[in-house]
Amino acid sequence: MIIRAFQDEDWSQVWPIVRQVVRAKDTFTYDPAMTEADGRATWIEPGDESGLTVVALDEGRVLGSAKMGRNRPGPGAHVSTASFMVAAHARGRGVGRALCGYALDWGREHGYSGMQFNAVAASNTHAVHLYESLGFLIVGTVPGAFEHPMLGRVGLHVMYCDFARN
Repeated sequence: MIIRAFQDEDWSQVWPIVRQVVRAKDTFTYDPAMTEADGRATWIEPGDESGLTVVALDEGRVLGSAKMGRNRPGPGAHVSTASFMVAAHARGRGVGRALCGYALDWGREHGYSGMQFNAVAASNTHAVHLYESLGFLIVGTVPGAFEHPMLGRVGLHVMYCDFARN
């Protein structure tokens, strides 16, 4: 598996992953009626120091994608953020861990003080455990803020990795 910057020709493989993850409504807060144009505008970062989208590839097949950048502008611009989506056929193979590690390295290399995830569904226990294993802490939970299709309303965690400590 290699991870590299997103290229325009990757979109034909990235969009089905984004569409599937968003329409499942069990991990992301994105609108499940998102169009392809909206998906591209939401997922693809500019590819400069302010943000980057990458893909994880195995023999030319996209296994997953990540986007990373500033969490907030202005006085919050020293904190980065990232999001990850892995194709259903590639889950459990370390793709998410590799993408998250890449994003953490990118944040450190670009001088951010840490990385914050604003909305991790509490029911997404696999992701929560993965992030914790990489140095993230749950710094708060908004009760009932995520409408899971099977579990009903569950909490949304705010998670943070302080680069000075990790």
